[in-house]
Amino acid sequence: MTSSSVSFRRATVHDAVALSAFARRVFHDTFAEDNTPEDMAVYLAQAFSPATQQAELVDARRVCLLMEADGVLIAYASLLDSAPHSAVAAAHPVEIERFYLDQGWHGRGVAAALMDAARGVARGWQGDVLWLGVWERNAKAIHFYEKQGFERVGAQTFWLGSDEQQDAVMSTALTA
Repeated sequence: MTSSSVSFRRATVHDAVALSAFARRVFHDTFAEDNTPEDMAVYLAQAFSPATQQAELVDARRVCLLMEADGVLIAYASLLDSAPHSAVAAAHPVEIERFYLDQGWHGRGVAAALMDAARGVARGWQGDVLWLGVWERNAKAIHFYEKQGFERVGAQTFWLGSDEQQDAVMSTALTA
């Protein structure tokens, strides 16, 4: 990763259309091979429409971090403040709702830098634990999260269209 060309910023409502297109593409690239086209289409339409992105971007409990290289979106993380989960022991949990990067940027330090930025947001909210759900079949992501200090603490159901899937719930303590 070349730091001079990579920058972070918080998404605004004006980013909804671009974020929608990017989120749809990276989610599709990551999971289409292992899911039916019908289930993917339903999920992409629900989760990543411009209207959905706009609603999330104006929600005061959420922050979406964008990572750009030379002005092109390469990664994003969406965080939700005060997001409890029964498997997560915390006084003030913060959830990473989404954490995705363009496949061309894998292995270049982008994900670790984005995770550091996400931790910064969570600490700014006075969060004590950062947690997320990750598809139990996404070994690459699970390995990355483990390298980042996350541990499995439970499981949750995730619906991709009509397909009931299981996510591992992982968490890590936030230290000052």
